[in-house]
Amino acid sequence: MGRSRWGSVRKLPSGRFQARYCIDLVWHSAPTTFRTKREADAYLASVRSDVDRGSWIDPDAGKVTFEEYATRWLAERPQLRPRTHELYEGELRLHILPALGATELREITPSRIRTWRADMISAGKPGASTIAKCYRLVHAVFATAVEDGIVVRNPCLVKGASTERPAERPVATIAQVFELADAITPELRAAVLLATFCGLRLGEIRALRVRHLDLLHRTVRIEEQYQELSDGTLVLGPPKTDAGVRTIVIPQVVIPDLEQHLASVPLGTDGLLFTTTSGAPMRRATLYTAWGRATKAAGITGLRFHDLRHTGNTLAAATGASTKELMARMGQSSPRAALIYQHATQDRDAAIAAGLSSMIEEHRSVSS
Repeated sequence: MGRSRWGSVRKLPSGRFQARYCIDLVWHSAPTTFRTKREADAYLASVRSDVDRGSWIDPDAGKVTFEEYATRWLAERPQLRPRTHELYEGELRLHILPALGATELREITPSRIRTWRADMISAGKPGASTIAKCYRLVHAVFATAVEDGIVVRNPCLVKGASTERPAERPVATIAQVFELADAITPELRAAVLLATFCGLRLGEIRALRVRHLDLLHRTVRIEEQYQELSDGTLVLGPPKTDAGVRTIVIPQVVIPDLEQHLASVPLGTDGLLFTTTSGAPMRRATLYTAWGRATKAAGITGLRFHDLRHTGNTLAAATGASTKELMARMGQSSPRAALIYQHATQDRDAAIAAGLSSMIEEHRSVSS
């Protein structure tokens, strides 16, 4: 196709110049007019170059609104965990679509993204962590739009905007852990000890079954977790990441507590360790209510149940465990951590558990 048939430039009554070009029998106009014919010709030359390199983007493709594309983007990801899907949907509905939803993808510029983020920060809501999560989600949606050839580039260019900087969480002392274990309802004492000294997540604890505990060899096997959606639905699935599937050596000193708990569980090897009175999986609200009462009774403020996992990680590090060993024991949530887990040895994990037992015994001997 000759240049004369491929593109054309004409002078408008205003004195400015309009550039048009034809691709696949469809005529397209430049998004703006030009001051001189030379500028219009240069624009056509750049489009011709993009076509020859295979990098030309149909300007009409980006006319889809962000809400339309993001909704489709989320629907096309059935592999997302139910809780993750719910979180994404909430971030879109509450914090992203009200500001960007009605705007066409092609019109969302880096400046528009910076303004949207700055407005949230200035308003003081949502929190910094949620703002970072929302920014990552918008970045992911646009990354797919670039791959789909809908937009030329990702407008999310704010350096560091995806990084969360949560406030440092408190670390409980060993004395406080046992105070809380003593103060909480007896059926949840073992949950406090497992969360701390084995670094288990709440969802992992709720999915533990009798068969996952091997007290003879002092291990607990993590294979599943319960996720609770906002409507109360419980979803049983694998841990947060592949690295979360792991076998952890239990500190010897807490074995008697686990033996006592097992003796109170009336079900067989497939029975859940922690349930409601009716035998159903334990609800978050049940544990949080009991936790609130325990922290109040122990006179401890500002400590969440999840902080027990952080406490356990800190105590394990104090035994001299390496970063690789800690990531394997805690089931850290990244592909790299999963690879590290594959190379961590069970013998060294047992040494970490022994170190934890020594620390606990030393504390008890000093306290008695």
